[in-house]
Amino acid sequence: MDALGYYNGKWGPLDEMTIPMNDRACYFGDGVYEAAIAANGVIFTLDEHMNRLFNSAALLEIKLNHSKEELKEILYEMLSKVDEKVVLVYWQVSRGTGTRQHAFPSGPSNLMITIKPLALIDIYKKIKFITIPDTRFYLCNIKTLNLIPNVLAAERAREAGAYEAVFHRGDTVTEGSHSNIHIIKDGKLITHRADNLILGGITRSHLLQICDRLGIDTEDRGFTLSEMFDADEAIASSATSFIVSADEIDGKAVGGKSPEILKKIQDEMMREFSEETGYDR
Repeated sequence: MDALGYYNGKWGPLDEMTIPMNDRACYFGDGVYEAAIAANGVIFTLDEHMNRLFNSAALLEIKLNHSKEELKEILYEMLSKVDEKVVLVYWQVSRGTGTRQHAFPSGPSNLMITIKPLALIDIYKKIKFITIPDTRFYLCNIKTLNLIPNVLAAERAREAGAYEAVFHRGDTVTEGSHSNIHIIKDGKLITHRADNLILGGITRSHLLQICDRLGIDTEDRGFTLSEMFDADEAIASSATSFIVSADEIDGKAVGGKSPEILKKIQDEMMREFSEETGYDR
């Protein structure tokens, strides 16, 4: 099987699976999710993704039916049924099932998993950004299913032939539609602090750890649009693209001024991934 779906204990080919119309995810986007790359049967940084899922669920008062270890066992059981070498593992928990009403239902939460083939991005290839006002709510630190502003922003990026749309509140850059955004300036990595305006990405935390190991200074603070345009490098990080850099934002040439530092970071990120999963291009 190359693409698998799972819902509350039932599994099968992804395009044949269905969920109840009364699942709270359908009415309210009332749930949380995680997504991670798996290679050679190993889910990369799974513990960190699991910790964030449980934190997101707690912040939304969603009661999970499984412990972290039980959920990991289910993910690996499903992963063992897929033949592809590299896949995207996605899992979400909705608040439960019930006729449409805003108050919480009394029943258990619902677990959904999808696993599908994934072609790894070439992290050394330059990408393009566009900028877009951040109209999202103030709970961006929760990995909730409510992603309509992100979906619209990602579509604007696709239409512009760009990889990512970079959100900004006023003049301050927050994050991308599906990634965290950082800059390198004068040998220092600068990234928005992990508050309620951004999702604290797993790859973001690894990026900070990598910089620490390599002796690269870091600073947690909001940076401006003009700082991003003037940066030595403009970087996006995510679980599926690792660490990539832009050479164009809103049609203007950017970055390319710290290629040695950027490559050191990217090489270390790929070393981590290969070491944990045994993946070899």
